Amino acid sequence: MKEQEAHSPAEGRSFEAVIVGGSYAGLSAAMALGRALRKVLIIDSALPCNRQTPHSHNFITHDGEKPGAIAEKARAQVLKYDTVTFRRDEVVGGTKSMGGFELTTRSGATFNAEKLIFATGIKDTMPAIKGFAACWGISVIHCPYCHGYEYRGQNTGIMANGEKALHLASLVNNLTGKITILTSGQPDFSSGQLEKLDSRGIQVVSTPVSEIEHDGGHVRSVVFEDGRKMELDAVYAAIPFTQHSDLPFLLGCELTEHGRIKVDAGQKTTVNGIFACGDNSSPMRSVASAVSTGNIAGAMLNHGLTMERF
Repeated sequence: MKEQEAHSPAEGRSFEAVIVGGSYAGLSAAMALGRALRKVLIIDSALPCNRQTPHSHNFITHDGEKPGAIAEKARAQVLKYDTVTFRRDEVVGGTKSMGGFELTTRSGATFNAEKLIFATGIKDTMPAIKGFAACWGISVIHCPYCHGYEYRGQNTGIMANGEKALHLASLVNNLTGKITILTSGQPDFSSGQLEKLDSRGIQVVSTPVSEIEHDGGHVRSVVFEDGRKMELDAVYAAIPFTQHSDLPFLLGCELTEHGRIKVDAGQKTTVNGIFACGDNSSPMRSVASAVSTGNIAGAMLNHGLTMERF
């Protein structure tokens, strides 16, 4: 693997593109750029949001593979391109410069980039429920497309309220007839919505959940604050998130009202020369989506360089 040294000479610190984040989106962008012979540096801190997830699904040719195995294979393929370098580090600072951008890493290295791609992902904010974090990505899940088939026909909880709960229930209803919505507080549904849920046999429980009992991340039951238990096999949870890195914001990139980096159809942010791809800028949280947006970001960055120089 081509590793960039922390104290490399000046000519080894300047790149046409630096990609911050080396998971699926970042590696996909790097492949597009490597095939265009662009000098690229990928900087990755090894903290993917799906690091607890045992298997990846709904990604054709990779269905059922371990997420880490997909990333490892992708990294090996990308680094066969001579102009692409990978560095295990964390970007902690960045400024605009005459030639583009200057980045600083936790190890103290600095790098110059004509253009940037942020493939930094997001951080899920775990609720203060015992056992929740240990089950996240295993049997406490966020996406019916990524995980729902594996829990088809099983006792399923939906830890959400209002429109989010209804949206998840509508999708999960096709996978199992054993659904309970766990609002952990006053239900936020209209009378018509409650009638719809009732007609489909979907129970609503408002008592707050205090614990998720599990076996190695596999849900066995939820425990309510009043001591009651409910046996469940899986729980969908709509939880808040924050950007994994605040550097895009500090460099001037605008966020959407939902907290994602604002991009156009070509993955361009609102700052000239900066692109974003993957979970940080898309509500579609899947490996397939990350690869797709990364490929677009790499191609559009290369297009920008081409138009500036041709």
